Amino acid sequence: MAIDLDRPYPLTSRQIADYRRDGFIKLKQVFNADELAHYGAEITRLTIALNTQTLPLEQRSTYDRAFLQVMNLWEESGTAREFVFGRRLAGIAAALMEVDGVRLYHDQSLYKEPGGGITPAHADQYYWPVASDRTITAWVPLQAVPQDMGPLAFFSGSQHVEFGRDLEISDASERAITANMHARGFRVLDEPFDLGEVSFHSGWTFHRAGPNRSTRPRAVMTVIYMDRDMRLKAPDNHMQRADWERWCPGAAIDAVIDTPKNPVLFESRLFEPSA
Repeated sequence: MAIDLDRPYPLTSRQIADYRRDGFIKLKQVFNADELAHYGAEITRLTIALNTQTLPLEQRSTYDRAFLQVMNLWEESGTAREFVFGRRLAGIAAALMEVDGVRLYHDQSLYKEPGGGITPAHADQYYWPVASDRTITAWVPLQAVPQDMGPLAFFSGSQHVEFGRDLEISDASERAITANMHARGFRVLDEPFDLGEVSFHSGWTFHRAGPNRSTRPRAVMTVIYMDRDMRLKAPDNHMQRADWERWCPGAAIDAVIDTPKNPVLFESRLFEPSA
């Protein structure tokens, strides 16, 4: 089976402007069924093999009920590396952030089990020791995500809101951020994902997901990108210090995050679309 994950996905100027305004975008038909089946099988295998969760759902914390989480699958499998290093996704990320190139921060699979709970409202960049807002997450469902499976939901335009940026994902963040978003009138986009549909959201965009009320796992692969020229900042909290040690080992404060774990995955001046 011939699969080309470097094939470009052209964006319109309107889509880029929508992302700049809203802090997220959902794009149809980024992947086809064959691509998702091929890479999804390996991502699922790795998630099952590598996750360390052993407690039943009812005994877990809110965070642990939200999903099974396995990170940096690209280091575990050549097939997973092909997916994470694909220039189609990376090219979209660079275009949406309006930067010349992107580096990998890390990848992670997120499997919300049948009966899995909510993903509380939060902003990802609380966890990241990075010096600018030029970060973006590609959220790639490996199957369609109907409403009862808990699709990712976004507070539109919330990437500019300071309140809640100091909250880690928890019951408290769900209460405080959701209340603030509603009080300020931010529109919530909470809709199903079609097969092949992918969302991208900024590191400071507040988002959440409902529980998985279906009988199937909600299987998702994510890739987190940052501006190619991103610099490390001094950590603001213990989570950022842990991320520095785990995902950017050897990077120096105020220097570009150029480590073996953070390769450049796309540069617009070097990209030559496949024939």
